[in-house]
Amino acid sequence: MPGQTCYFSTRVILSALLLFLLFGCNRQDGGGEVPSGAVHLEVWAHAGQEAERTVLREQVDRFRQHAPEIDITLVFIPERDYNAQVQAAAIAGDMPDILEFDGPYLSNYIWQNQLIPLEGLLSPEVIADLLPSIIVQGTRGDHLYSVAAFDSGLGLFARRSQLEGIGARIPRSSSQAWSAAEFEGILRALAQSDADGAVLDMKLNYGGEWFTFGFSPILQSAGADLIERRAYQRSTGVINSPEAVAALQRVQDWIRQGLVDPNLDDAAFVTGRVALSWVGHWEYSRYREAFPDDLVLVPLPDFGRGSRTGQGSWNWGITRNCPDPQQAADFLHFLLRPSEVLAMSNANGAVPGTESAVARSPLYGIDGPLRLFAEQLMGGVSVPRPRTPAYPVITTEFQQAVQRIRNNVPVREALDRAAANIDQDIRDNHGYPFKSDQ
Repeated sequence: MPGQTCYFSTRVILSALLLFLLFGCNRQDGGGEVPSGAVHLEVWAHAGQEAERTVLREQVDRFRQHAPEIDITLVFIPERDYNAQVQAAAIAGDMPDILEFDGPYLSNYIWQNQLIPLEGLLSPEVIADLLPSIIVQGTRGDHLYSVAAFDSGLGLFARRSQLEGIGARIPRSSSQAWSAAEFEGILRALAQSDADGAVLDMKLNYGGEWFTFGFSPILQSAGADLIERRAYQRSTGVINSPEAVAALQRVQDWIRQGLVDPNLDDAAFVTGRVALSWVGHWEYSRYREAFPDDLVLVPLPDFGRGSRTGQGSWNWGITRNCPDPQQAADFLHFLLRPSEVLAMSNANGAVPGTESAVARSPLYGIDGPLRLFAEQLMGGVSVPRPRTPAYPVITTEFQQAVQRIRNNVPVREALDRAAANIDQDIRDNHGYPFKSDQ
């Protein structure tokens, strides 16, 4: 699942700073003797799935063999506390040389002057091979500040037999997505033969950043958004626009009508309680194991302006602390080799971050079962979460709005509150001006 973005108050950051100073991080130091005169680089990464950690350790070992003159110290930080730890390190002046971070945090780190541009350090060929979604996520102004070995997919997993049983068509691409009205008709038709009438899993058990990643595409598909994206100065009239209210009113109606499973056990789809699951790439293996011959992937419904999907995951950047940015870029070059991209993608199931790796992937290649996810990222269907330092507040407010809507608070009231709080944060921070903009 994409990284868990949270808003951290000053108190939380100071607490994290105290913990950072007292206990430090989980350092995975180099293996073997370091050559005299070697360049020492510290790399921070999130402690995600065990499979991801294993692959990254192996990649560091392979890089040491490839470039013995560069000594890498790999540091894993718990994902739940990751961004607070990074903020604490910034306050302490103890940032690493190479930093992994959740994509939507990019603007925060640029605003804080923590990252350097990469286009003069990475080869044009490597940059050209990146998925367009990764370029969009990693760019601020005229500069590319981050790259990624993988991206995320979002859509609907379905039971083919159940869709065929009600005569529903099966969309093959985002351009063929069900309309919102057609989707509602499918939900109601499925509910007629369902024991409890709940036929859709929206992963309401997840909460947190999932609500923004998974549900903000509803707004964008309806012609709304979380914030205006020209200057990123106003949420009012955007997140609470008539289009946004109408789209989320539909979702609230699905919940009120009992069409959405609360999924408290995270087993709604695999146990057959529901026919549809609104989720990302990370569930494919589990779902395929449950229904090896009956699983199909379709795009999210079209709320009026075309189907949209989320994007973005963990990115790599080089900090201003780095004494040798070109050597750090050599490490990023290594991670973006097709074989290394596929090693990580095979471990976490995510969409490979380069077009050359996608072409070689059995899951995401031209005939792969998850090809739709790659096509969405390469074809402009995916929308990055807002690239602004205000994002931590935006996502927190939207998460709370979704939770209120789920709990039957009037949609307009929930979205008005979110818009007011986001706009107030932007005013409190003088519009979040970047130094390059002043």
